[in-house]
Amino acid sequence: MLSLVATPIGNLGDITLRALETLKSADLIACEDTRHSGNLLRHYEIHKPLVSYHEHNEARRTAELIEELAAGKHIAVITDAGLPGISDPGHRLLRACIERGLPYTILPGPSAVLTALIGSGFPAEAFFYGGFLPVKSGGRERDLLAASAREVTTVFFESPHRLLKTLEVCAQRFPERRLCVARELTKQFEEFRIGLAPELLAHYSAKSVKGEIVFLVSGV
Repeated sequence: MLSLVATPIGNLGDITLRALETLKSADLIACEDTRHSGNLLRHYEIHKPLVSYHEHNEARRTAELIEELAAGKHIAVITDAGLPGISDPGHRLLRACIERGLPYTILPGPSAVLTALIGSGFPAEAFFYGGFLPVKSGGRERDLLAASAREVTTVFFESPHRLLKTLEVCAQRFPERRLCVARELTKQFEEFRIGLAPELLAHYSAKSVKGEIVFLVSGV
């Protein structure tokens, strides 16, 4: 059995009882960062073998894990935060299970995408998730302009180091569109800052930006 297990995006209290039971019963836990996940598991006194499973070894590790699953092992997959398979490792191993006809299950739980979407106050009946904004300026501007043309809310992940560049593009190309910077979700300094690009640009230019960021563009 393969179990994709959602873990907290910040507040450790957000883990589910089912997730804890699954992690305790698994034969092996594959995680994005063994040091990061080790802190979570120690907090809940879970002592299981850990193996790294991230973007740099995902292809090789999938081949190894799928054979262990075929041999009857129960493997749980977790990431640094949220649900595996959404801009994080997990999708490749799940596809391999489907192709081999092996059993799997998904344990729902915390999601930065949905938490930010609801917290923004923007319409959520339908939305577009764009993953991480591109690092290169050309790709970033292309994706932001596409977001500005949509009728539905667009949700991106963004690095705090590139937030100002993103806001500069928005201020230049669509200064009248409402935006939301959702930062440090579920943590002590959680923030939902909503406004127009020039306002947000002025705010964040005057302070150091830290923490995980979800960036939202309201629809037309």
